[in-house]
Amino acid sequence: MKKAYLGYQVYSAREDAAKDLLGTLKQIAAMGYDGVELAGMYGHSAKEIRAMLDETGLVAISSHVPLAEIREDMFKVISDHLTLGCEYIAVPYLDETSRPGSAGFAQAIRTIYDFATLCLQAGIQLLYHNHDFEFVSMSNQFGLDFLYDCVPEDLLMTELDTCWVKYAGQDPVEYIHKYAGRCPVVHLKDFVGRRIEGRNPYALIGGASADADVPFMFKPVGYGSQDVKAIVDAGLESGAEWFIVEQDLSPERPALESAKMSADTVLALL
Repeated sequence: MKKAYLGYQVYSAREDAAKDLLGTLKQIAAMGYDGVELAGMYGHSAKEIRAMLDETGLVAISSHVPLAEIREDMFKVISDHLTLGCEYIAVPYLDETSRPGSAGFAQAIRTIYDFATLCLQAGIQLLYHNHDFEFVSMSNQFGLDFLYDCVPEDLLMTELDTCWVKYAGQDPVEYIHKYAGRCPVVHLKDFVGRRIEGRNPYALIGGASADADVPFMFKPVGYGSQDVKAIVDAGLESGAEWFIVEQDLSPERPALESAKMSADTVLALL
């Protein structure tokens, strides 16, 4: 019996998903993944995607929904994700005007608090998915910790992205333990390289992580610099129910081939 479940962030294979979402989901299921995390609907309705998930036997674990979309219509976001059957919704990213240290951070926290309250009433748990920019000092702590202090645990739990924790110079194992009991979903993301000030590795926002002169590259889980076993063990010890594989770019091989390599690594630990 598995100690926890394995999920896949469909964004990692977004080109495949955009061409054939059902076929992509079938391949993901065949690799041994138990569920998926979405980041957009790829032109389909929530009802259509729910039917695809039911056909493949995959669970809709969660979904990354931008703060702007949440602000536009909180009730529609919740309704769509109830249709999908998501247990979680994650705030995936803050733009530069809303990040810790910016004038808009307080309003971002207010939006997260209000939306989390509505989610809780609907039976959905809100998560926050970090990058590295939350690791700036404010009020004698990191911005990420400030956010989690401002919004109560029952409203907001963590979706720690272990790549960006390490990229920010912190220990992913220690950070997972820090939020024991508040970390139901952990992002497994591997990489090689190091941080360079002024260079943007975020594939999610069109960054230049694939440039030949940038010593940074995303890798399948288990093929980079992360101590995957230690991270998984920390997650299990801290109450994680889901580990989600995410690889923003797969420059060395097809995305779904990388997905299989990552699945093989993690399943051996569960």
